Amino acid sequence: MSVTVAFVGTGPDPNNPEWGTSAAMAYQHAQAYDANESCSLVACADLVADHALAFAERFTIPESNVYESYDSMVRDVEPDVVSVCTPVPTHAEIVLDLLDSGAVGAIHCEKPMADTWRNCQRMVDRAHAEDVQLTFNHQRRFAETTARAQSLIDDGAIGELVRFEVGGKNLFDFGSHLIDLCTHFHDSGEASWALCQIDYHTENVRYGTHNENQAIAHWRYDDGMDAVLTTGEMAPPESHLLRLVGTDGWIDLWPQDDSDVGLRINRAGETEAISTNDAAMLQHAIDHVIDCHETNTIPVFGGEEVQHATEIVFGCWESARQRGRIDFPLSAIDNPLAAMVESGTITPASDG
Repeated sequence: MSVTVAFVGTGPDPNNPEWGTSAAMAYQHAQAYDANESCSLVACADLVADHALAFAERFTIPESNVYESYDSMVRDVEPDVVSVCTPVPTHAEIVLDLLDSGAVGAIHCEKPMADTWRNCQRMVDRAHAEDVQLTFNHQRRFAETTARAQSLIDDGAIGELVRFEVGGKNLFDFGSHLIDLCTHFHDSGEASWALCQIDYHTENVRYGTHNENQAIAHWRYDDGMDAVLTTGEMAPPESHLLRLVGTDGWIDLWPQDDSDVGLRINRAGETEAISTNDAAMLQHAIDHVIDCHETNTIPVFGGEEVQHATEIVFGCWESARQRGRIDFPLSAIDNPLAAMVESGTITPASDG
């Protein structure tokens, strides 16, 4: 029997993405579902009717199943799986509404999880209570680069893994991918504390949520493994996005000075560049969503797993707000960075 798939938030023309506002991720999700022989694309909803109609035409969804209201769509169609591809502040409300409907079996939501730590918890707790599969699109877990690095670690190529070094644009919008990969490679993900300082002088709103301009952070996992992070101008362009440091060497994932190299490994002072092809990572992620739904298997990027990385992000911002180390579990339930902006503690200038 075919797995029926519907979409909330189709977005505008994917040939002209508005990075930071709408990346039209629903189109990428839909292409992957469409390529999976188990799936049938049956409905879509978007507040902008023309966006939904264009999406439906692209993926041969009947016009009768095109909606502006996702509530009406779910009530009428009762899809097996729903992909949520809307701005971050809307994730929790939509996911909770879908869970309340009792009409869906799985929800695959774009990342980051939600705009506050409490909303992240609410989604995961409700999905667990309703026995609905809830996943978040951390597709880099399915990149060939990630798989090759994991294989090298498993083979003992760099000895025992002892530290993560993370660099990138920001902690939340982009950095959540990389911190989630720390969870993946650590095979536990439970952090015990975080210490962070940030600078936010120019407004940087990505998909509806604030992101700092620069950050430097340190957190420690329960087993004593450390991670350090720099974002923004403090992350030099020639750096790696993620370095896995072992007792006998290191592996760099996505070195930024050569787009043809997926990773570099250094052993005994010798460095080897390895080319990888990550073009299929979203396809593998969507296939995993469908396979887990059909086999009732726990997904590797399910809500409870992704929470580990998201708690670290909010914990780092809370450390900046409190000007000290923050212990986990995190007691703050809001978005510390947004709260600092709203209170006037931080006053980023408009980027306009």
